[in-house]
Amino acid sequence: MRVPLRFLIICALVLGMAGLFLGQSPAPLPATDEIWACPMDPDVRGHDPGTCPRCGMKLVAGIPDPVEYTMDLKVIPPAPKALQPARFQFVVRDPWKDRPVTNFQIVHEQLFHMFVVSQDLKFFVHDHPIFEKDGVFHYDLALPMPGMYRILGDFYPDGATPQLIAKTVLVPGQPPPPITLTRDYSTKDTANMQVELVTDPPQPIAHTKTMMFFRVKPGEGLEKYLGAWGHMLAASDDLIDLIHTHPFLADGSPEIQFNMIFPRARVYRVWVQFQRSGVVNTAYFDVPVEELK
Repeated sequence: MRVPLRFLIICALVLGMAGLFLGQSPAPLPATDEIWACPMDPDVRGHDPGTCPRCGMKLVAGIPDPVEYTMDLKVIPPAPKALQPARFQFVVRDPWKDRPVTNFQIVHEQLFHMFVVSQDLKFFVHDHPIFEKDGVFHYDLALPMPGMYRILGDFYPDGATPQLIAKTVLVPGQPPPPITLTRDYSTKDTANMQVELVTDPPQPIAHTKTMMFFRVKPGEGLEKYLGAWGHMLAASDDLIDLIHTHPFLADGSPEIQFNMIFPRARVYRVWVQFQRSGVVNTAYFDVPVEELK
């Protein structure tokens, strides 16, 4: 006997209502696929855990909303003298109760990346302070001359997002004369390689993407440095902008591509670091950036 479709629909509705009256919960909806993303490059996403092919960081599910932390910097002695060792102490504080943060994620094999740049852009350091159990990072350094230094801290508090915070340190005395940077794309000889730079567009424009192609010679023996095929720090000539980034495309071949969006029309000194045969090579280039005309 053929049962009318209307009767079947009514029966289904009645049984559903009966289930509700009996306290039965409706069948759960199928779970949606979890999205895994890179905390440093959130546009790198996927349905499976793993590592970011761009920067090497571990993908995480459910990246929290970005919240800015604070970083205290104490220098001992408070007025460091040129060529005299000084201790730099960093304390990261949470933005809710101002408590010292003691748990950090490892980023590129380190808990804390520190960059130091001098006022004349001739002194550059990329190194890693030592972590103490009370939440203090410390690093001993002798600054080479009087003047202003910019100190950039790069770290990743557990349960947060990666942070970049800059501080200023002044060394008493006669500072170096003002600098005037001009375009410098010349090939650089470093410890055991040559580094060349080509940009696209040839004239970088503020607020738009600039593709920066670095080519190293010889190409064989290139290795990852701190978990990435390269590291870059870009500093504006007035030391206001400090940007730390990693390759957009790199696979161990002699050409490494970085993508950069320069925030202002200035001249930027760009340091890049590549490792070959166990040796870290550092080269710098000066990149003029113009406004869109």
